[in-house]
Amino acid sequence: MRAWVLLSAVLWWLTGVAWQRFTLQNTKGFIYGRPRHPGKIYVKLHQNSPVLVCMDFKHAEKETVDPTYVWIGPNNNKLTESSRINLTNTGKLMISDFLESFSGPYTCTFSYKSVKAETQEEKVVTKTYEFVMFAYREPDYSYQMAVRFTTKSCAGKSNDLLFSVLKKILDNLIFDLKCHIIEPSYKCHHVKIPKHGLMHELFITFQVNPFAPGWKTSCNHTLDCEDITNHNVLQARDRIEEFFRSQAYIFYHDFNKTLPAMHFIDHSFQVIRLDSCRPGFGKNEAVHSNCASCCVACSPGTFSPDIDVTCQTCISILVYGAKTCP
Repeated sequence: MRAWVLLSAVLWWLTGVAWQRFTLQNTKGFIYGRPRHPGKIYVKLHQNSPVLVCMDFKHAEKETVDPTYVWIGPNNNKLTESSRINLTNTGKLMISDFLESFSGPYTCTFSYKSVKAETQEEKVVTKTYEFVMFAYREPDYSYQMAVRFTTKSCAGKSNDLLFSVLKKILDNLIFDLKCHIIEPSYKCHHVKIPKHGLMHELFITFQVNPFAPGWKTSCNHTLDCEDITNHNVLQARDRIEEFFRSQAYIFYHDFNKTLPAMHFIDHSFQVIRLDSCRPGFGKNEAVHSNCASCCVACSPGTFSPDIDVTCQTCISILVYGAKTCP
């Protein structure tokens, strides 16, 4: 409330007038193989993968004799039990604390014996199933905002002062959330208003960013910090939206519709969300249609060095999640 009153006072003084996904699983949370149909599976970074089953659902419902299972991971490495790789004697695979480097194709070979009851003749039957797992993380959110203010003139220092005061008020409003205002700018335009003639208006734009100095202290040592920063910047958006809504309320109620020459224009507040991906991750709706909103680990042949939203081409890269092009 103090911020609302402060801006109102400034405006009057200046003019001199008194806001595990995308996997096909059965009800037990298992993903079964599909012959000749590799399934794409998206695993959130640092979370556990779903349980992959080295057989199709049809075979899982039948009795099998002397079954054996062999799992081959990315880079054609045979998988063995470890602190992160969990293998069962019934052909199930689960990877804990999934990393970018775990992305890639996983192939399992399922062998069993077919025995004729009358002759005891044995025949080894082999089936192969393919899965492709991708590490993903949620995008980092920021918000692009735009507002408009009336002004007496496009000349003079009053516009610069209003712009400076407004930025400071908004920064203070979201300071405790470790968010801040970046890329603020404004332009003054002459606007023809029906039945009111020409008006001078300030078109102000700015971005609400969740990475103010010291932002990492809000992560509390968690690995998925974007969950926290996205929550904080959403709160910042809501506070700023409420701030401008309150500006309109103050002018139209407290001042009995006698507006200062410089004032916020009701309903001019606009906001859109901007997504960015951490280095090594990017969006690709064509390749990852089942995870179109995700930041997926860059595939071999691509990399992402910054907080862009796409992976760039680099044919010499052979790993997932590359941040540089050698």
